Amino acid sequence: MKELTIFRQHGRQFIPDLQKVELPEIFRGRPVISNDLLPEEAGRLHNLCPVKAIGINPCSLDLGKCIFCKECEFQSLGKIKFTNDYRLAVNSRDDLIIVQGMSNPFQLDRKKIREEIRVLFKHALKLRQVSAGGDNSSEMELNAAGNVNFDMGRFGIEFVASPRHADGLVITGPITQNMSAALQLCYDAIPAPKIIILAGSDVISGGIFSGSPALERGFLEKYPVDLYLPGNPVHPLTFIHGVLNLTGYWSSK
Repeated sequence: MKELTIFRQHGRQFIPDLQKVELPEIFRGRPVISNDLLPEEAGRLHNLCPVKAIGINPCSLDLGKCIFCKECEFQSLGKIKFTNDYRLAVNSRDDLIIVQGMSNPFQLDRKKIREEIRVLFKHALKLRQVSAGGDNSSEMELNAAGNVNFDMGRFGIEFVASPRHADGLVITGPITQNMSAALQLCYDAIPAPKIIILAGSDVISGGIFSGSPALERGFLEKYPVDLYLPGNPVHPLTFIHGVLNLTGYWSSK
């Protein structure tokens, strides 16, 4: 009786349909670069960008490096604009580079998705998350993906404590030297077939720590990555949409 009273007071807190969610305009999602942005302006923005995510020729923005500070939008007077589109997942590193005039939503390359992923993990996927030197921002957002609002557990997605119980590895953080061996041990303990998901700009490119002697990113050179999720940090909806598109869950509904 107590539980029913609480339910009546609080109502339904979860988002019923995650495919129809629209975030506020202030959300920093997929950017668009106007054709009016000149090369000399792109050069100025490149020098301004703390992670050098702005390309000059052609004018481009690398979301694998971008920390979504939005300073380029402010300084370009709107010629670079961050939309509220959180569907940022790709399965090719090159697809994270947005070129001038590009406005199409991001999509996964179906040909690059391993068939066993959609056969085995469409309705149940257990993931082991490793913070490889992260600042706890992406880690907190990934935890939020399982809360009462987003409730990724209803799709069969769960984080597990042991890599031996996992189907894949979610990595956050720039991969520091003191975490490289632990990351390798965790990967080795996951039974095959296994997937690798990179969540956040830090792990995709090193982020603001790129080039630091404290990093050891050789792990990413040894294994193919199945999903790239840009963001600083990654939004729960970006994570959930990316994983469900990878496993083919949406296409099965």
